[in-house]
Amino acid sequence: MNVVESDKKNVVICGDIHGEFETLVYNLKINNITDSLIIVAGDCGFGFHKASYYDVLYKRLAPKLRTQGNIIFFVRGNHDDPAYFDGKIFVKKYMRCIADYTVVSVAGHNVLCVGGAISIDREPRLREMELNRILRKDKQPLYWKDEAPVFLPDEIKELTQSGIKIDTVVTHTAPDFCEKRSKSGLTEWAKLDPHLLNDIALERLSMTSLYDELVENGHILRRWFYGHFHANCYQCHENVCFVMLNIHENRNLSNTC
Repeated sequence: MNVVESDKKNVVICGDIHGEFETLVYNLKINNITDSLIIVAGDCGFGFHKASYYDVLYKRLAPKLRTQGNIIFFVRGNHDDPAYFDGKIFVKKYMRCIADYTVVSVAGHNVLCVGGAISIDREPRLREMELNRILRKDKQPLYWKDEAPVFLPDEIKELTQSGIKIDTVVTHTAPDFCEKRSKSGLTEWAKLDPHLLNDIALERLSMTSLYDELVENGHILRRWFYGHFHANCYQCHENVCFVMLNIHENRNLSNTC
C-alpha cells in the first residue's frame, strides 16, 4: 500500500494532456488555479522521448509551478510508459508520476489512483514500431504491451484493513456502466485488431470490479474521475458521481457532488 500525503487545501483533477505539459501549466495560470494539487487522469505523455527530455522539461516548468504554488501528480494512461509510474523514477518537488493503487491523502480526502487502458490504435502503433526497427530508425516506443489496467483486490483489502476510507477515485478508463458505452467508433479499428473489442471489454470490467470491491469493503465513494475518451460527461450511479474529463478539462474536487 502506497500513501502520499499533501498539505494542499485545494484539489483539481485534469483530463488527458498527451504530452502538452506546458499547456497544462499555462491553463493553470489563466484559470487562476493556485496553491493546489493537480491530478492528471492519464495519457500524460511519458515515454515518447528520452528520459533527459522530461528532466529538462521539469526544470523549465518548476519555477512556474513554484510561483503558482501548484503540484502535479500524474496517473498512468495507455499512452504512457508504465516504467515511469513506479513511484520512484519521476519524483520531483512539483511534479511526480504515481504508481497504480497509490492513495493520495489531501484536503480531507483519500483519493485512490489507478491507471491504464487499452489503446484502440495499438495495431498501427505496433506496425510503425516494427517498420522503424526494420529501417533501423532509433526512435522511442509508441506502444507498451502492459498498458491495460490491473484489478488488484488484495490492494483494496489492505486499504480496508488499514482503516483508510476511499471517497474519491481517479482512473484513466472507467467501469463498464459508465459512458462511453457505445462501440460504434471502434468498428474500423477492430478490423485491424481482431482482439480489440474483447480486450476493451476486459479493461472496462476490471474497473467495474474495482468499484464493486471498494463498495463491498465499506468504502464510502462520492466521486470518480476519468479521462481516456476525449469527451466530457457527468452521471450518477448508486450515489457516486462519475465525471468523464475531456482533454485538458479541469474539475475542482470539492465542487463536484
